[in-house]
Amino acid sequence: MKKGLVQIYTGDGKGKTTAALGLALRSLGHQKKVCIIQFMKKGSYGEFKAIKKIPKVVIRQFGTKKLVRKGKISKIDINQAQWALKSAQRALLGQYDLVILDEVIVAVHFGLISEPTLIQVIKDRSKKTELILTGRKASAKLKDTADLVTEMKELKHYYKKGVKARLGIEY
Repeated sequence: MKKGLVQIYTGDGKGKTTAALGLALRSLGHQKKVCIIQFMKKGSYGEFKAIKKIPKVVIRQFGTKKLVRKGKISKIDINQAQWALKSAQRALLGQYDLVILDEVIVAVHFGLISEPTLIQVIKDRSKKTELILTGRKASAKLKDTADLVTEMKELKHYYKKGVKARLGIEY
């Protein structure tokens, strides 16, 4: 049995979720079973629509349709994140080859789930399951739990020129 590793995609640059989804596609191409759990997301994002059509992949969203902001956290936001974490724990028991916890790092940064709890979930996972965590603001402690950490760094972004989020590109 091959050992599954822990990967983190973090940083202020664009492409964290996209990188994780690219790895999901690669795994699916080799008949692997994939589970994607999205924290603080609810809605008909392009990736959600497309992935729902692919066999051997499960995608679950936990959140509301409103944007979660640090310092303006509701009880519903916390409950959704806790349910997402419970779903992650079940997914990490070994039934999937790859599990992606999309935006889980931001959920920790916002205080929706505790960092020690997430680290324990990482430690308790089936050792054959590859685990990817995405989101801005990964702490040094969280980075230390990973086997690979990739930091996306923004060098230039069209948002600063007033370009709005575009259908099919940002969502």
